[in-house]
Amino acid sequence: MLSDATYSRLASTSVLTDFVELPSQLMEHWFEEPEVLKKFCRHYETGEEIPEELLAKLKAAKDFNQGFETIEYTSCALLDMAMHSLDNYEDFDMNAFEKKELDRLGMPQGIVMRHRPGHFQHLFSTSGYAAGYYVYLWAEVLDADAFAAFKESGDVFSPEVAEKARKFIYSAGNTVAPDELYRSFRGRDPEIQFMLEKKGLV
Repeated sequence: MLSDATYSRLASTSVLTDFVELPSQLMEHWFEEPEVLKKFCRHYETGEEIPEELLAKLKAAKDFNQGFETIEYTSCALLDMAMHSLDNYEDFDMNAFEKKELDRLGMPQGIVMRHRPGHFQHLFSTSGYAAGYYVYLWAEVLDADAFAAFKESGDVFSPEVAEKARKFIYSAGNTVAPDELYRSFRGRDPEIQFMLEKKGLV
């Protein structure tokens, strides 16, 4: 809907994998804003808006298990990269490779991968995310850093920042290299601390 590119091959989500998840993941931030929750989260019978105490509980619960979830995701992303970095797949033993790679990574005993290779569709169903499963976590770095621009403005609904997001994130597609687009939006490269704060890891 916001795409503004002459050629459809460069429009909308026809972008490099490293940038494709940013637009949707950035939008998710506004759902958690109290102003939005109070408008849409209402009692089904009375219409009463969500109480402050429940909002506080939701916010506190958001950080639960983030360390676990980050490791279970990251282990999959690293296994994906390692598997697609092999030169030779003759006599390839998936189970042996998985065990050896997880041992090399020092995978904690109490945590398992989110996706075992046998049902890890991102790796094999298409080439779109093969050796690219990491992009969801990278998008979290981007979306948290991008949303921080709204917070830093003093208004998470800032029309000025929103216009920059429309121009450099939502409408440009692949007409400009994504790193250039992001720098044009943010004025710098993305920084990781906002994602760590979002997950409650700092």
